[in-house]
Amino acid sequence: MPEITAAAVKNLRERTGLPMMECKKALQETGGDEATAVDWLRKQGIKTQAMRSDREMSTGRLAVYTDLAKGVGAMVELRCESAPVAGHDEVKALVNAMAVQLATGPGAHTPAELLAQKCPSDPTKTLGEKKDDLFNRMREVFEVARILRIDAPCGGYAHHDGSKAALVELSGKTDAPDAAIVAKDIAMHIVASAPQALCKEDLDPAVVEKERSILMEAARKEGKPENILAKMIEGRLRNFFSACVLLEQPFVKDDKVTVGQLAKGADLVVKRMENWLLGGS
Repeated sequence: MPEITAAAVKNLRERTGLPMMECKKALQETGGDEATAVDWLRKQGIKTQAMRSDREMSTGRLAVYTDLAKGVGAMVELRCESAPVAGHDEVKALVNAMAVQLATGPGAHTPAELLAQKCPSDPTKTLGEKKDDLFNRMREVFEVARILRIDAPCGGYAHHDGSKAALVELSGKTDAPDAAIVAKDIAMHIVASAPQALCKEDLDPAVVEKERSILMEAARKEGKPENILAKMIEGRLRNFFSACVLLEQPFVKDDKVTVGQLAKGADLVVKRMENWLLGGS
């Protein structure tokens, strides 16, 4: 067996970020060949991951990437085991790279398809290999839980802690100078206000009717005349809609305008929204 020098172990440690003893063992197992040792370490890490795959992944990060001009948006959820790891810069970089690749690459229908693609920030490795490398160094299991790509002009926003994120699909003057700002603002509003529906027509009619009945009963108990009840109830329903319908909600940055008015003022039409919470389905 060739002698494994301290310098060789140090070089492998710097290359992989793994503990010195693991690097020394890898070199011993592979006859001192560094490239083969890297592959050996990765394979050992995959085996360990498989043994720990039943661990609870209760936290993680969401990431979004949008390009309004190119007409694409993507959102990715990466789960892990602990909050400190979820907030690590390398984990943030990985989930952001996944969102970028999902949006700018050929697309993917499943997390496995996405992980098989090259990492945009390091084309020498796939996203799956980057994920495995993180496991080897951090000893936490990572899982790509959800992916979404929208092939249309989009705005996007992710909360600073990665716990909430949204995509909003738009049409209209998406090439206007301020369109990207408005698009991001609408996505940020969705994250902050969690609307139940895009527009009034998207609400479940049974839910609206139930709310109307509750308001009618309350108005009658107040002794309101029957001949004005219908008009009064429609007015009070506006408050209900402004609480749960995106286009009717007061904009979080300026409550003097609704989100619908904000979009209209920018010659944009909101077509779809996707609002994710970490750990959702």
